[in-house]
Amino acid sequence: MTNSPIKITAKILNLNSEIHELLGEIKNFSVGKASVKLRRENKIKTVQHSLAIEGNDLIESQITAILENKRVLGPAKQILEVKNALALYDSLTEIDPLKEKQLLLSHKILMQGLLKSAGKYRSGQVGIFKGSKVSHVAPPAKQVPRLMSDLFNFLKKDENSWIIKACVFHYELEFIHPFDDGNGLMGRLWQQLLLMKYAKVFEYISTETIVHERQKQYYAVLEICDTSGEFTLFLEFSLEVILEGLQKFKSANRIPKPSAPDRIQFALNHFKSKSFTRKDYLNLFPELSTATASRDLTKAVKENQLKISGEKSKAEYKA
Repeated sequence: MTNSPIKITAKILNLNSEIHELLGEIKNFSVGKASVKLRRENKIKTVQHSLAIEGNDLIESQITAILENKRVLGPAKQILEVKNALALYDSLTEIDPLKEKQLLLSHKILMQGLLKSAGKYRSGQVGIFKGSKVSHVAPPAKQVPRLMSDLFNFLKKDENSWIIKACVFHYELEFIHPFDDGNGLMGRLWQQLLLMKYAKVFEYISTETIVHERQKQYYAVLEICDTSGEFTLFLEFSLEVILEGLQKFKSANRIPKPSAPDRIQFALNHFKSKSFTRKDYLNLFPELSTATASRDLTKAVKENQLKISGEKSKAEYKA
C-alpha cells in the first residue's frame, strides 16, 4: 500500500453519514420476483460502462445479445472482453473479496484469451501514459506480491467502515497496478464486491455507470492523487459516486419503510460489538421520532438482542 494514511475530512464524514442514512432506508430492501430482472439489468449496465471506460465500444443492446448467445457484429477482442466480463459477473455472489487468491482467479476469468499473464501479477515495470507523458509509474514488480498482501490485510484489520475500505482498496489497486492489463476493471469490480459484502442492495446498483459519466473527473482525480501522494480526493469522489448510485436506486424503486426488527438488525450489523446510544441509533434512522427509537431499543433489550447500561438518554446499548 501507499504510505498515505486515511485522512477523514468533513466532506468524507458527511458523505459517509448520508450513505449510511440511505442504507438504513434501503439496505433490507427485498426486490422479490423482480430481483432476477434487476440483477440482469445491472450486470449488463455494469459490464457495458466499465468496459467503455477502458475503450470498449459495444453498446448495451449488443451486450444483451451476447448474453443471449446471439450473433453480434463487432471487433473480436471487444466481444471476448464482454463474454469474459459477463462470465465473471455471473459468479459475483460466490467471490470472497477478502481472499487474494479470488482476485487472481477473477483476473484470470476476465482476461482469458486476452492476456498471456491472465491471473498472475506482472513481472515487469509499467507506467500509465497520458498522451505522450507518463502520469504514473507503478511500484517495481518485485514489490507487488507484498503490497497486495498488505492491501488484503488492511481489509481484514482496518476499523473504518466497509464503504470507506472499498474505496481505499479501489485506489490502492490502481496505484499498485498489479497486473499487466485489466487493473481499472479489477479495481472497480473489487470495490463493488466489498460494497456488496456490506449491503446486498449494491448487487443492483451500477456505480460504474456514474464513473463512466464522470470519466474525465475520475482520471483527473487519480492523477492528482498520484502526484500528491495521498488519496483523500479519490475517496471523496468515490463516496459521491456511491451516494449518487443509492439515490438513483431509491428514486427508481418503491422502498418500503424498514420495520423495527429490520432497523435493529441494521444497527447490529453497523455497530457490531461497539456500544451505541439512542442518539447514534437516530443518526442511522433520521426519519424516526425519539419515542419510536426508544421503543425499538427497549423491545430489543427485552428480546435479548441488546444489553443496556446506564439510564434514559445516557443509556448505552451493545449486542
